[in-house]
Amino acid sequence: MKKCILAILAVGVLVGLDQWTKYLATVNLADGPLVIWDGVFALHYSTNAGAAFGLFQNQRWVFLALTLLVLIAVVVFFYKISSKDKYRPLQILCVFIMAGAIGNMIDRVLNGYVVDFLYFSLIDFPIFNMADCYVTISGIMVIILLFFKYKDEDFKEMLQ
Repeated sequence: MKKCILAILAVGVLVGLDQWTKYLATVNLADGPLVIWDGVFALHYSTNAGAAFGLFQNQRWVFLALTLLVLIAVVVFFYKISSKDKYRPLQILCVFIMAGAIGNMIDRVLNGYVVDFLYFSLIDFPIFNMADCYVTISGIMVIILLFFKYKDEDFKEMLQ
């Protein structure tokens, strides 16, 4: 029960941070980008009615349904993960994934698009936001943990 309460609080804080940064981007970057490091990184307001890299534009209901399914799967996984300390990294990563999914889902429900504002011009990477960071980095870390940290016997214990 304590694990769930802490997770809900953490998700709330992370979603709040995501929504606050998107609000700041909307209010402060409408007149143009703010260059942080010339040729490397800028804050650049953009909207995205599609998925990562602007794919599948205007498929709002598909994204909402898929996000809801992923969110349910992550919540169930989080709930089933053993509370032993060695699984704490997975629990934390699940919290970040939930927060990222909720943060972008809020945008899609309220606006029909996601607000993006982080732009690495050095590599001309697509513009993204905090929620995208939560999901992408955490997803990669989950894969690394599952492949390199946990052994076969851990998987049996993990979901008891």
